[in-house]
Amino acid sequence: MLTKAPVLDSSQPEPLLGGSSPMRDAWRRLKRNRMAMAGLWVTSALTLGCFVGPLLVRAVWGYDFETQSLAYGARPPSWRHPFGTDYFGRDLLTRVLYGGQISLAVGLLAASVAASVGTVYGAISGYLGGRVDGFMMRVVDVIYALPYMFLVIVLVTIFGKSLPLLFCSLGLVGWLMTARIVRGQVLSLKQREFVLAARSLGVRGPAILFRHLIPNTLGPIIVYFTLTVPAMILQEAFLSFLGLGVQAPRPSLGALINDGAQHMAVFWWELVFPGSVMALLLFSLNFLGDGVRDALDPQLRGRT
Repeated sequence: MLTKAPVLDSSQPEPLLGGSSPMRDAWRRLKRNRMAMAGLWVTSALTLGCFVGPLLVRAVWGYDFETQSLAYGARPPSWRHPFGTDYFGRDLLTRVLYGGQISLAVGLLAASVAASVGTVYGAISGYLGGRVDGFMMRVVDVIYALPYMFLVIVLVTIFGKSLPLLFCSLGLVGWLMTARIVRGQVLSLKQREFVLAARSLGVRGPAILFRHLIPNTLGPIIVYFTLTVPAMILQEAFLSFLGLGVQAPRPSLGALINDGAQHMAVFWWELVFPGSVMALLLFSLNFLGDGVRDALDPQLRGRT
């Protein structure tokens, strides 16, 4: 017996196939990484505490990082001073939180300078190629051969000790690896079909470079940026430890650790609390950077 074929109802739209963008896939992979998410939450909590904490301390106890108590000298942790006071009677909790602001700002701004300079330099080198590429990379090799921290110390010593100069000095000598990474990405992308199509349509070199090539290298740039921030914070701490970083009375975590190291045999809290906060911040940033690197790894995209 013949059956009547079903009639398709054209009035009802067909269900759309669900899609997913690369960034959404990367975020899903990042959420599966417990250590990276823990690093994200700890970094967010520390950042919020460093920027909001001093305001709360000022509202509750009525002092900031420069306020000295009547009792001159360091005091152990108490209810009024949870982290104790330093050698000059200043509240250590407020100074640690404010120092975290300075260290985070220097790390982010220095990493931004390094990422910007390295991206533009590496993209131009890889796109032009030939002798220009060879010359530009030899410049990178020469700078690589010089001691990294020695260059920063020379710049800070010549141009003065100021906060803007500090993160500019760190960023301007920290762009070398970013330039190498971007150059390699551009060398592999500049012969792709979308670049050849842009050239056939009459798009000029700068437009191809900044509209097509650099946006397609953002993955490795973001990965290296997240790993550069803790490195810049550590370098700033080292400079402050040498007395070439953030100048008194403005604190940074490195300067506080330097002060605590001078009195650690007697006033242990001056070293323990700033060192613990900095170690926690660096650990969380490194875990987050490793997680972002794994999430944006193209080889992992087919495993989800």
